[in-house]
Amino acid sequence: MKTKGAILWGLNEPWSVEEIEIGDPVAGEVQIRMEAAGMCHSDHHIVTGSMPMASFPVMGGHEGSGVITKLGPGVKDLEVGDHVVLSFVPACGRCPACSAGHQNLCDLGMGLLSGLAISDGTFRIHARGENVIPMCLLGTFSPYMVVHETSVVKIDKDIPFDVAALVGCGVPTGWGSATRMAEVKPGESVVIMGVGGVGMSALQGAVASGARQIFAIDPVPWKREQALKFGATHAFESAAAAIEPIIALTNGLMAQKTIITVGEMHGEYVEEALLLTSKFGTCVVTAMGAMTDMDVKLNLFLFSMLQKDLKGTIFGGGNARVEIPNLLAMYKSGQLNLDDMITRTYTLEGVNDGYQDMLDGKNIRGVIRYTEADW
Repeated sequence: MKTKGAILWGLNEPWSVEEIEIGDPVAGEVQIRMEAAGMCHSDHHIVTGSMPMASFPVMGGHEGSGVITKLGPGVKDLEVGDHVVLSFVPACGRCPACSAGHQNLCDLGMGLLSGLAISDGTFRIHARGENVIPMCLLGTFSPYMVVHETSVVKIDKDIPFDVAALVGCGVPTGWGSATRMAEVKPGESVVIMGVGGVGMSALQGAVASGARQIFAIDPVPWKREQALKFGATHAFESAAAAIEPIIALTNGLMAQKTIITVGEMHGEYVEEALLLTSKFGTCVVTAMGAMTDMDVKLNLFLFSMLQKDLKGTIFGGGNARVEIPNLLAMYKSGQLNLDDMITRTYTLEGVNDGYQDMLDGKNIRGVIRYTEADW
């Protein structure tokens, strides 16, 4: 079918909304009419080259929700009309990682940036006569998509689509960074470095885990204000500005848990975070840096002598088929605030405006909403 999508044709170029052609679903695939797509910073990493794709053009979008409109042969447990969320990490359920309970590290993830469909190794999207790589084999920056069933999670039909889109990436990544990877305990002090969509989710995870003090760090004044509304006890413009107050507020112990959720990771942030981390404390690096960045600033003596832990994480260490329904259930019961995380909504044609707003610090999360005019 012919539809439209936001395509990136080269590094540091704007997204181009233009006609695309999407193939019909083959065995194991479904076609989805998209309702909403989250505008995550990771898609901007494609623009800058921090996330290296196999080639261009690339269609953006890896957070999204919608309705199944077609089934390919052999699809089980999904039906036309189902409301679904797209998980940016597919889960086969059979590889060594999935079998060990780490579906966020499924072996199917090795092909996420290749553009080759899981089902048959071909391209599903074409534009201007060329093969198009969909971000994370999804491409939610289009009113329609064809995707493998391993990337699809069924949800309740009473969940708003814009809210549902957020739990495909940013919310579970941040939430799990606090609750699962950092293992925040009641009474602990926690530092959140960067309070965009992922950071604000980590902050909410720390609140729900019973953290006594939550120190939000972000250079944008408006985001610091929002962090306080979401449950942070203190907010600072930088790690340097936070050191002395945190020493005073923790009686010199520093924070037991530190989580780095900045928009773009750099090596010097590791030492900044570890300076704010207590003895035998844990620092979780959730933020993504450039693939080519190999330099990390780290005081090796203090790192070992103070017995600190340094962890990386993807999808907050969670399993999409468990985490997505659980987070949405918490939303429905009023235990998780997702409505206020959506700062602005955009049309697909406004995708570049949305990313400029993100870069300018105006959004916690921007969301693209599709309408009947798009379908």
